Amino acid sequence: MLQSSLTKRQAKGGKIIPDGCLVQEFHPFLPSLRWPGMVYHSQLVTDSIQQGSMPIAMNLFYPNKHGMSALRAMLLLLFIGLTGGCTSLPSLDERTHSAMLPVEESQATALGRAITPLANAHPGTSGIVPLANARESFSARMLLADTAERSLDIQYYIWRHDLTGILLLDSLRSAADRGVRVRLLLDDHNTLGLDPKLASLDKHPNIEIRLFNPFLLRSSRVLGFITDFSRANRRMHNKSFTADNQVTIIGGRNIGDEYFAATEGLLFADLDVLAIGPVVQEVSADFDRYWASRSAYPAAAILAPVQPEPLQELQQTATALLSSDKATDYVMALHRVGLVDALLHGELALEWAPTRMISDDPAKGLGKAKPEALLPHQLNEVIGEPSRDVELISPYFVPTAAGVKAFAELTARGVRVRILTNSLSATDVVPVHAGYAKRRKALLEAGVILYESRRLSPEQQRSKSAGPFGSSGSSLHAKTFSVDGERIFVGSYNFDPRSDHLNTELGFVINSPTLARQIDSTFNHEIPLSAYEVRLDEKGRLYWLEHRDGEWIRHNTEPNTTLLQRFGVRFMSLLPIEWLL
Repeated sequence: MLQSSLTKRQAKGGKIIPDGCLVQEFHPFLPSLRWPGMVYHSQLVTDSIQQGSMPIAMNLFYPNKHGMSALRAMLLLLFIGLTGGCTSLPSLDERTHSAMLPVEESQATALGRAITPLANAHPGTSGIVPLANARESFSARMLLADTAERSLDIQYYIWRHDLTGILLLDSLRSAADRGVRVRLLLDDHNTLGLDPKLASLDKHPNIEIRLFNPFLLRSSRVLGFITDFSRANRRMHNKSFTADNQVTIIGGRNIGDEYFAATEGLLFADLDVLAIGPVVQEVSADFDRYWASRSAYPAAAILAPVQPEPLQELQQTATALLSSDKATDYVMALHRVGLVDALLHGELALEWAPTRMISDDPAKGLGKAKPEALLPHQLNEVIGEPSRDVELISPYFVPTAAGVKAFAELTARGVRVRILTNSLSATDVVPVHAGYAKRRKALLEAGVILYESRRLSPEQQRSKSAGPFGSSGSSLHAKTFSVDGERIFVGSYNFDPRSDHLNTELGFVINSPTLARQIDSTFNHEIPLSAYEVRLDEKGRLYWLEHRDGEWIRHNTEPNTTLLQRFGVRFMSLLPIEWLL
């Protein structure tokens, strides 16, 4: 029994069941296409969907250089999907069963021997370490993979085929070579380019990979959206990294260079937390239910088979990356991070606080979860009714009319509400900004204090202070809030309809006045100096205040944007797409 729970059996495939193909839903604002004879905004679509929102079709009726409009192109692809492009998903009957490492065995690992005395000395609480620094957050994951002795349970929405993505994949291979059981659950929308490496890793006897709501057509996610929109539009946005059922990392970061300050391009200011204590078992149990959910398909049943060579190539690629000029400074910085070593020696500064994990029922991935099993319902129950203040940080903030009403009711009761989200110049998902912008004036009229994060170049960020999240980010990606200076939330949940109704999410509610005061201090000191404050003038018109070089500068239009960008946002805000954002 114990052996079967910790070791992957050989049979991992599934049978194809011929139950037909049905277009469940069709929405006109579908992703753009790159197909012979069709060219239609593919990069905008890819970037938008990867951040958890659907894009807007701006040129539906305009022909491209091949003389075919995007609308006609999409209808053609729909016809292809209906007549010959569909295959049924595999059966799940032959999936192997596995479960989290039993607590008694996890306590016998190196991590367990170091952590158990600490946890026993703080009953009823978990030890929390905020990971605001991007490189420290990556280093913590790498070091946990290197330290694990029995199990690694890992769940992510995005896993990039880049420096940090390849290094972490190779660390999983190395752990498996040592005998560590590795379970990797990935949302399948963001695995483009990784199929050979994932298929190769999945052949390792100590590694099993599953894909959440997978696409059978591996070369094009677009056709999968067209032919199975209802399922494909529901994504797993959860993020967790758990070693030996003793330590876990959860938060806003995906796996990719832009999340770990390993690129000169777009960088995200983000926030994770490392946790030890009883909340880790909650995360492990939650991983188990997602792993066994009806949306989690064995990779072997989805991906094309590969020879063993790609596994060797992965190791060679990682070795080459480590010695490359691009990686040298980055890797040297990682070696200076002693977080896991301090944990093993009982020297890590921890905030001990009652902590509860909340997450969506994985049945949400098929649209079958009950309302009381969803994260927003749990969040309301755990957080309670604010009485003094709410301080919210959300990169993709789409309050909807209902949200505006709720915030207005809070301010009417004397609750101070302060919100930080991305400005138009900083956001990486413009359609989401359109969903926020249409509610901005109403929020301000209700007494909400609004800040919008400025986009700073990596060079500016690295030469100045670390900023509110200790990150060199140029776009906000952290998802956190505090209530009444007593408790905070950290996780993957955005305040938008997609997080509420479509994507699955995960996070911690931490009862810690110390951590809540840190968010309050950020709003009092760092945010006013590093973000725009949005206000209304005496005529009810929006303007933005920016603090620059010791002076306050007023902008009467959205700063650092063009007329075309603002027109695009205005146009998108008129479209009936709020439920998708």
